[in-house]
Amino acid sequence: MESLPVEVIGNILSHLGAARDVVVASTTCRKWRVAARHHLNTLCFNTADWPVYRELSTEDLEILITQTIMQTSCLQHLSIRLGNHNEFSAAPVIAWLMYTRESLRFLTYMMKTKPCVNVLERCGKSKLERLVLGYTCIPTVDPAVQRFPSLLALTLSRVTVSSTDLNALLSACPKLVTLSLIQTCLFDTDVSMSGSETTLELTSSSLRAFYTEELTLDTVILEADHLDNLHLKGSVIERFELRSSNSLRALKIEDTTIGEMDFGEATELLEVLDVSDFEMLWPQFFQIISRASKLRQLRLWRLKFEGSEEDVDIETIAASFPRLNRLALGYELADGTIIQALQGSGSTLLQKVVFLELGSSIINDTFAEWIGGVLERCPSLRKLVIHGILAETKAEDFHLIGKFTTSIVNLMRKFSNVDIEFNYT
Repeated sequence: MESLPVEVIGNILSHLGAARDVVVASTTCRKWRVAARHHLNTLCFNTADWPVYRELSTEDLEILITQTIMQTSCLQHLSIRLGNHNEFSAAPVIAWLMYTRESLRFLTYMMKTKPCVNVLERCGKSKLERLVLGYTCIPTVDPAVQRFPSLLALTLSRVTVSSTDLNALLSACPKLVTLSLIQTCLFDTDVSMSGSETTLELTSSSLRAFYTEELTLDTVILEADHLDNLHLKGSVIERFELRSSNSLRALKIEDTTIGEMDFGEATELLEVLDVSDFEMLWPQFFQIISRASKLRQLRLWRLKFEGSEEDVDIETIAASFPRLNRLALGYELADGTIIQALQGSGSTLLQKVVFLELGSSIINDTFAEWIGGVLERCPSLRKLVIHGILAETKAEDFHLIGKFTTSIVNLMRKFSNVDIEFNYT
């Protein structure tokens, strides 16, 4: 170790990342302390790395973080995640931000602060490339002052901000590529104009990925000509409108309710579609995605159909998406009356599908029959994964699984070139 250059030691410490490990390593000898001061670029304070953080008082944590940060001179990545049970004072937080302002590129600050510190104001016009903020509020945003010329990724988690200020923040980030909103509390500044409805209208010429989680809004209007990845999770949105110029490549919707969707022509070049636990009228949704003739991966999971008029059948999928190579379908197959509707009236083949996943919340003969029908349409298939759900572990369940598995094994004799996998949960 004595022969290692201090630059190499600093690199080793940076790869450790965890503040506890850095502090311990720095106490071994003077050379390691010099390396930490002049070459350490990553520092993370996280209760997952060291549970003892939870036992320290807020004041002790502030002192520990301050001393550790002040012993560095070129910190590029700073992460502070010590749970929401602590509430830091504003003064030390401001000191950390000002001390690292010139060198910092990645900042994660997920802590409550009293009084609230305007992190955007402290970090404006800096070289930050990635910013993750949590448990805070964002006051009025002035793009002229709080400008982030280098910011590529922004995550707001449990942050309170007005729709107007969030849009202003986007305009202050001319290079922003990724925006994530997680349990973000959004409100309209002019309640008299909007009534009780909350509208989020965002405009960005650089945005390529947009992610929401546990977001509840009346209206979302997203104008982003270069957006290629949209992911909506655990959200409730009455109306979602996407204004984009045929740029969307991947769309994922999970555990989300949307009353009305308007994507215009944004889905024409869509290649990946993943939908699960989605509540919306399927005829309306399928009309939106049916123009995606270049679709290569399709996943429709845990869907419940109450009438054939809402079914997305295999025939429609095969005819609409001729380029599919990966297909995953998970339905609730309660009885045999739905099989004919799910198969469709035609016999169009899924010529390019090589990977197939099929699932049902009920394991029965109907499920086996449906699997056989889908397999007949996939002449190029190489891999089949079958998913089943077991409500309780009973003797009759094991008998049912055994009977079902035997049916599938007999069925697969016709498809000896297909690798099969069972996944029961």
